[in-house]
Amino acid sequence: MESTFLRHEPCPNCGSSDALAVFSDGHKYCYSCTTYFRPDGSLDKPKGVKMSASNMIPLEELQISALPARGITKDTCTKLKYFVGEYKGNPCQVACYYDDKGSLVGQKLRFPDKSFAVLGKISGCLYGSQLWSSGKKLVITEGEIDALSVSQVQGNKWPVVSIPNGAQAARKAIEANLEYLNSFEEIILMFDMDDPGRKACEDCAKILPLGKAYIANLPLKDPNECLKAGRSGDLVSAIWNAKPYRPDGIVSGQDLYEKCVEGLDSLKDSVAYPFQALQSKTNGARHGELYVITSGSGMGKSTLLRELEYFFGVSKGETCGVVALEESTAKTGLELMSIFLNRRLIISVDPDSVSKEELKSAFDATIGNGKFFLYDHFGSLDSGNLLSKLRYMIVALGCKRIFLDHISIVVSGMDNSDDGGERKAIDKLMTNLRSLVEETGCTMYVVSHLKRPDKKGHEEGAQVSLSQLRGSGAIAQLADMVIGLERNQQGDNPNVMAIRVLKNRFSGLTGISGYLYYNQDTGRLSDYEADPECPFEDEENEF
Repeated sequence: MESTFLRHEPCPNCGSSDALAVFSDGHKYCYSCTTYFRPDGSLDKPKGVKMSASNMIPLEELQISALPARGITKDTCTKLKYFVGEYKGNPCQVACYYDDKGSLVGQKLRFPDKSFAVLGKISGCLYGSQLWSSGKKLVITEGEIDALSVSQVQGNKWPVVSIPNGAQAARKAIEANLEYLNSFEEIILMFDMDDPGRKACEDCAKILPLGKAYIANLPLKDPNECLKAGRSGDLVSAIWNAKPYRPDGIVSGQDLYEKCVEGLDSLKDSVAYPFQALQSKTNGARHGELYVITSGSGMGKSTLLRELEYFFGVSKGETCGVVALEESTAKTGLELMSIFLNRRLIISVDPDSVSKEELKSAFDATIGNGKFFLYDHFGSLDSGNLLSKLRYMIVALGCKRIFLDHISIVVSGMDNSDDGGERKAIDKLMTNLRSLVEETGCTMYVVSHLKRPDKKGHEEGAQVSLSQLRGSGAIAQLADMVIGLERNQQGDNPNVMAIRVLKNRFSGLTGISGYLYYNQDTGRLSDYEADPECPFEDEENEF
């Protein structure tokens, strides 16, 4: 009886997470380390079967055709020797592997059920390497289909190869081909945008000649996903914008000129805030930074955040992602429409006093302008789920700025019963948010709550400090800037809010940046010029 493929499992021999194929007769075969497991569990190669050229499908029995489901043309398949045919009566795709002399040495077969088989020898080979002996840039992908995709978007004119056995065996394949790879000036690792792919990039970059390894970042999971989505331009850009790999902690001062210039250029890219109270010490908003806004309860954090959402999404026309975990998406929309109309729709305005025409105009100009994407969720949620939603907003929807209100509620639904549970949860969340900002270059605004001070409460105008951030020191440590809001709800000026910069990685400037006034009728914030009666006026001298 013919054995059939059942599933993939981790390989106990090489540690691969999914390279071990399990078959119906009980035998197993690892496509990473090429180990054969007999049905009785012993290790060997199957008797009577030798992985040699004589076992391969003759090329005259194969044909070349386009792969419509993958967006791959016939010309591309012809260039890289990618065939279709049959093996033991089963349809399959065949990637042909050649040695450094151009001789066919192996075939990798892909079946409709996504199982694989290897004929001949592909271990130690790079798919497509016979086409290129040297050059300026060489792209290395995680699979043959991805290599076809990258080649196609470059007109099949520029070097691209693939490792033979996926991310788990990537380092082994790179080690076996170091001499060949050294003939190229730049080696661009374009593996899948998942954890195994990112780890494989790091592992392979470490063993490549210093200065030659580059790591590409893709907007989607892999090159073929980009091709199928019509994002060939993004795929080409990923090649040319690949970042050089640098070992942690080791840099040459001679290599820092561009970074120094970029530091100056970043000032040109900063966007001035609509309030001088924010602008004076922050020097505007820059991409690739993580901002934390904090205060006591009811101080105006969400109000300030809404003004920033309106400014960037409406006034500046930037695509924004909004995750407001304590309000519905409808309320978020109405609050933005209120800013446009300069009157509060939810509290102080009679709904009947606003015409349908006014509402539609406000909607089209704000939440309905195509620049806002909201997460329709109310209440706590799993942090992993949140991060996946944020990543989708940034990568797939093109959100340049993310507004998250607030992080405390993200961890509120977790099991934090162990000692330091909330702190650990916030540590992990902030680390992941920081990584997301660094990876994508987005700007993220995060609202965080404060612990109640020992004496005077924040509602009575108590000064905020970094030590009062609720839950974790990681909030202050990982943020580029921490902005605290102060307001005395019981004082003579309850609608005056002080903006205090608690941390400023950009310039180091901290202290009172200015004051904002909250108009209860319109729900808007505006700059406030402090006078002797302002309860915060004398605090400027404390810094």
